[in-house]
Amino acid sequence: MVADEEKTNTCGTICLKYLLFTFNLLLWLSGGAVMAVGLWTLVDKSDYISLLSSSTYSLAAYILIAAGAIVVLTGILGCCATIKESRGLLIVFFVLLLLIFLLEITAGVLAYVYYQECFPFCYELNEELRADLKETMVQKYQKPGEEHITRAVDKLQQDLKCCGSNSSADWQQGDWIRTYADKRLVPDSCCKTPTDRCGVRDHPSNIYKVEGGCISKLEEFILQHLQILGAVGIGIAFLQILGMIFTCCLYRSLKEEPY
Repeated sequence: MVADEEKTNTCGTICLKYLLFTFNLLLWLSGGAVMAVGLWTLVDKSDYISLLSSSTYSLAAYILIAAGAIVVLTGILGCCATIKESRGLLIVFFVLLLLIFLLEITAGVLAYVYYQECFPFCYELNEELRADLKETMVQKYQKPGEEHITRAVDKLQQDLKCCGSNSSADWQQGDWIRTYADKRLVPDSCCKTPTDRCGVRDHPSNIYKVEGGCISKLEEFILQHLQILGAVGIGIAFLQILGMIFTCCLYRSLKEEPY
């Protein structure tokens, strides 16, 4: 009995348990961070992302939330396996880590292949998004029954410091300038310091005149966040490799113990 206890509490086993427990804590935190990014995208940025005709960005947010939840649950399972020193739970934990890791690798490869195949046509897709955003902004802004579009456009232009889909000149076309502008050349949300009727002047000292307009700023915003998510994904993948190594070592250490 004493010999068994000594074997269970060998220095190597104790170190492995602490390393694996620390890993699971980091995994749990990283999963929570991924979930938080997905929720933040849906809650805080959904207004102006909803202006785009594509549902890719909102779908990506839901995928992030689901992926984060799976990672959190896997981390909790790993903690239970470590504390209870259960070989069965360690096997389940290892398999889940391996599956998540393989899914990450597959998604990365598919994304790269898709980008390579898409490259000649990406400019056309970009032009289609520009046209859709411009149409939505100039035709539906301040239109009765389209209050959510008005709020989204105002938020987009103020948050990203831009004016119009392609440029501020977009506002000279469509229903808004003919029906709702009331002598304004651009909406008041285009102004650097928004005040009532400040949009009557479209001088660069008064409004945001950004090359490429709001669609370029939105693309830049999305790209920056994709880079951050890519870095987080690489970090999580590295953690998973370490976790699988620690799990195997602890499993072997526990397997040597007598029943």
